[in-house]
Amino acid sequence: MTIEDFVESFVLEDAVLTAARARAEEVGIVPVSPAAGAALRLLAATAQAKAVVEVGTGTGLSGLWLLRGMRPDGVLTSIDAEAEHLRLARASFSAEGVPNSRARLINGRALDVLPRLADRAYDIVFCSADRREYPDYLAQVVRLIRPGGVLIFDGASRAADTGSRDAESAALRRLCEQVLEDGRLSPALLPVGSGLLAATVSPEEG
Repeated sequence: MTIEDFVESFVLEDAVLTAARARAEEVGIVPVSPAAGAALRLLAATAQAKAVVEVGTGTGLSGLWLLRGMRPDGVLTSIDAEAEHLRLARASFSAEGVPNSRARLINGRALDVLPRLADRAYDIVFCSADRREYPDYLAQVVRLIRPGGVLIFDGASRAADTGSRDAESAALRRLCEQVLEDGRLSPALLPVGSGLLAATVSPEEG
C-alpha cells in the first residue's frame, strides 16, 4: 500500500457520506476525497467554526465534513451556480439530520455572491468550484474571514505541474503566488486529495 492509499483509507466514510459521494458521481462532480474531507472537519473543529462559507456546494459531501467539525450552532453558507447541485446537497444534509437553519444554500455565481457577504464575519472559507476563477476569489475570501480565520482552496496540487499550460493549472499557479506574496496570510499546502491550499489570516492585519 502506498502512503497516498494509506492516507485516503485512514478515515472511512459512513453511509451518509457514501451516498453523497454516489450522488456526485451520478452527476459528474469530482468531490473531495475522504482524506481531504477529514482535513476539512479537523480544520473546522480546530477553529471552533461557527460561520463557514463554501464556494461550490456539489452534492453536499464537503459541506457534511465541514458541518461535522463545526460548532453545534454553526451555520454553513454554501454557494453553487447549479440549482440541481443544491437540490442534491439538501438531500445529503437531510439524510444527516442537518436542519435548514444550519445550511444556507445560495444559487448563484461565486463572483456575484461573495461581494454581498459581510466583512470579517466567517471563520473559514472553503473554495471548491471553477478553479480558473480562484485568483479572482482571493481578495473577496480574505475580506470575509475574521482575523485568525482560515481560507482553503481545493485542487492546489495542479499547480505543481509547471509544464502544463491549460487555464486551470495556470490559475492555480497564480493563486499560489498570490497567497505566498500576501503578507497577511500564513499558508501551507496540505497533500491530501487533490491538494488543499490553506492559510490563516493574520490577527494583526485582518
